[in-house]
Amino acid sequence: MAGTDFFPRTALLLVVFLLGAFLLVARVSAQPPVAVQVEALLPNTAVLMINGQRKTLRAGDSFQGVTLVSADARAAVLEIDGKRQTVGLNRMITTQYATPDKRQVDIPRNNRNQYVTTARINGRTAPVIVDTGANIVAMNSGQAERLGIDYRSGSPSRVETASDVVDAWVVKLDSVEVGGIRVDNVRASVMDGNFPATILLGMTYLEHVELQEKDGVLSLSRGW
Repeated sequence: MAGTDFFPRTALLLVVFLLGAFLLVARVSAQPPVAVQVEALLPNTAVLMINGQRKTLRAGDSFQGVTLVSADARAAVLEIDGKRQTVGLNRMITTQYATPDKRQVDIPRNNRNQYVTTARINGRTAPVIVDTGANIVAMNSGQAERLGIDYRSGSPSRVETASDVVDAWVVKLDSVEVGGIRVDNVRASVMDGNFPATILLGMTYLEHVELQEKDGVLSLSRGW
């Protein structure tokens, strides 16, 4: 009888062992979501509410998987699960939102009430101002040259600025990318002279993304 019971008993022990190992792996890998709200900001210091616990972190400090990279009076740069996000005052984020099928970039408003960020235009970086009042991405001829854009091969036109009427060319940019949100084949206007001083990120890009403004932070997001 002892011989006949050996294999069933061994098989049962093996099943119990494998089930325990599976539950252990599941417990380790199933990380709970992290909810973070920025309550106060100082140079390189932020008061954060992390999963219901208020913590004051200095640049480089971590708590419950949240690392403060930097901070100023407008926003904090946080790193969660290896990903960095810029979060404005009183704004809340959660890791549940950081899904692979959606990207988001947060742009804090500067002291001139402008939303300024960096874009990659045809693979080259340049500062831009988010401008929902501009019906097209707009730049001056010097900026276009620095970006390697052959604007004179575009469609010629005339554009009225605040002080003059200038020559302009409508071109198609290969790509415009902000914070990983890329749009291909974007129409743009290149104006002769020095206007605009900073490239305007107009609606020919913005119509492809979702916009949300809250507490001085403009969020651009796009599903895939």
